Amino acid sequence: MIRKIVHIDEDKCNGCGLCAQACHEAAIKMIDGKARLVKDDYCDGLGDCLPHCPADAIKIIEREAAAYDEAAVKVRQSLAQADEPVQQSACPRSRAHLLDHARMPEESLGQQLGNGGQSTLRSWPIQIKLAPVRAPYLDGARLLIAADCTAYAYARFHENFLRNRIALIGCPKLDGVDYTEKLTEILKANDIKSVKVVRMEVPCCGGIEYAVRRALQDSGKMLPWQVVTISCDGRILEE
Repeated sequence: MIRKIVHIDEDKCNGCGLCAQACHEAAIKMIDGKARLVKDDYCDGLGDCLPHCPADAIKIIEREAAAYDEAAVKVRQSLAQADEPVQQSACPRSRAHLLDHARMPEESLGQQLGNGGQSTLRSWPIQIKLAPVRAPYLDGARLLIAADCTAYAYARFHENFLRNRIALIGCPKLDGVDYTEKLTEILKANDIKSVKVVRMEVPCCGGIEYAVRRALQDSGKMLPWQVVTISCDGRILEE
């Protein structure tokens, strides 16, 4: 039958995953870093996913497709809930975007300057798990991959490390994941110019350095990179 159904332009998709989180029918899944419609009869064609896409990669088209199967969707939803009891909801502010401090309201800028300087954070989101695989600000980027504790331990983090870089942060111990695959995809998909790793001296922080080393190898790209280690009392130990 001819009916309305979601169409995803994979060339535009930046891999943020917000559409998959917004799809109540679980018709969209992230596969190899791209959003894909997994089965026609799971899609109701109403387009709840459209407003969540920051890359304008989704639209509603009319084409030959199987009829929407509400009963099959309910079974799929119940199975998904059983397998994944804890689901993260889509955060409206987690879409990928570039931060423009020059357009910040004067009162907000004044508050920042009063607290020791203006933020140099250039993009959002910055958590490795939430960051898109592709985003315009990643092309030509000098990448900073930092353990999230480093910004608290080292007082001049913004000035010495973050300025003029695109940041990705994480904690391999708390996240409990290997970042290698995600970082490899980011390095492969974008024209990254360099990588700086900032980690803490604690042993568990070695996971983030290891993931970057592996990602650089697996990406097949020869990029300049550097590791900086911060002590728990806020000193630079290695650079």
